This record gives sequence, structure tokens and C-alpha cells, in this order.
Amino acid sequence: MKHSLPTVTLKSLGSGLACLLLGGHLWGQAQVASQSAAPPLVSADVASVSKSIPEAPTKAHDDGFVIGNGDVLAISVWKQPDLSRSIPVRSDGKISLPLIGEVQATGQTPLKLEDELTKKYQPFLNEPEVTVIVDQINSQKFNILGRVAKPGSYPLVNPTTVLDAIALAGGCRDFAKQKSIYILRKTPNGTETRMPFNYQDVIKGKNTAQNIELQPHDTVVVP
Repeated sequence: MKHSLPTVTLKSLGSGLACLLLGGHLWGQAQVASQSAAPPLVSADVASVSKSIPEAPTKAHDDGFVIGNGDVLAISVWKQPDLSRSIPVRSDGKISLPLIGEVQATGQTPLKLEDELTKKYQPFLNEPEVTVIVDQINSQKFNILGRVAKPGSYPLVNPTTVLDAIALAGGCRDFAKQKSIYILRKTPNGTETRMPFNYQDVIKGKNTAQNIELQPHDTVVVP
């Protein structure tokens, strides 16, 4: 004798279970609809992300720097290793390079010198790309003399005050006349000015205007 299974209807399951089944069915439809409606990742999304990443600087030097005699320049010509080299600026302010000969470097910024070298190489190279970087700064220096631990010449790469200069030189030695320090500075007309510096006052916060920023070729004297 065969037994037939009872027919199950939403009504026989009760309203609670029916709602559950119906809700699950609707939720599945909503999931399919949302997946079909969601926009796929496209190249525009990648582009928008890349725009949020800052580009690396194309230049490795500061265009505010002015090249001077004695500075060492790293000159790179793209895909031309025979033309690329590290070369010092001569005392006459010039450098000598293959194919183009002598070029005035002193008084120019690295970017301006790049432009000039690029133009000079154009008759010899197809779309030359030249990069000029200052390897060593020898033209911008200050001197500190007298009763300091390490007198001598120091490169003036970053802004440097008189206090900074004394610290770089190892500080004042015993019996230094700290109230009688002075700075010698050459003026454009060739004369020399003398500016006093009272070390004791400045370190106590008095008359701090004396603690000036040094300029190239200034000399700090600690008697």
C-alpha cells in the first residue's frame, strides 16, 4: 500500500514561516538586482585613484641656487654616457664639455644651465635631455676665525646664523672675548663692513637682532 506525502502549503506552515520564506525569496531577488546594478571597476576608477597620489618631482635640485666658481656639477645626457660627467666649475666660471666646448656656468641656476646645454646639443643629438645637479657646493662658504674649537671655512648650504656658525665651529674656546665678536662682510662696491655680535647678550635673549643670517664669503671673528 503506497503512502503519499502530505502536500505542504504556505497556509499549512503558518503565517510566520510563510513570511520567512517569502522574505528570503525577496532578499535573494534584491541581492541579484544590486549585483547587476553595481558598476564594475573600470579604468576610470584606477585613474581617479592615481590622481590622488602626488607625482614625484621631476627635478632633483632647487632652482633658487646660483652656481659659482668651484662648484662641482653632475651633468647627465640621457642615453649618452660618453657625454655625461662630473665636472668642476673653473675659476673663470666656465665648464668644458664634448661637442659643444666651453659654457658659462657661474651665475646660472641648474635649470637655466640645463636649458642652455640642451639647446647647444640639439645640432648633434636627436631630442637631447640634459640634467644638471650640483654635486658639491664650494662657492658658497663662510669663514670663522679666532678662538673657536674648529676655525676654518664651512659650506653655506642652509640658512646659517652667527650662533649656528659658532656651534658648527665647536663653540668658543677659553678666554674668547664673547662680547666682542664681529662679522666682516664685503659690500658690492668692494668695501668691507664690520657688524658687532655680543654672544653673551644673544644667548640670554637680549638684542637678538645681532644674530643675523650669514651670506656667502662672510667672516666671523671671535677674538
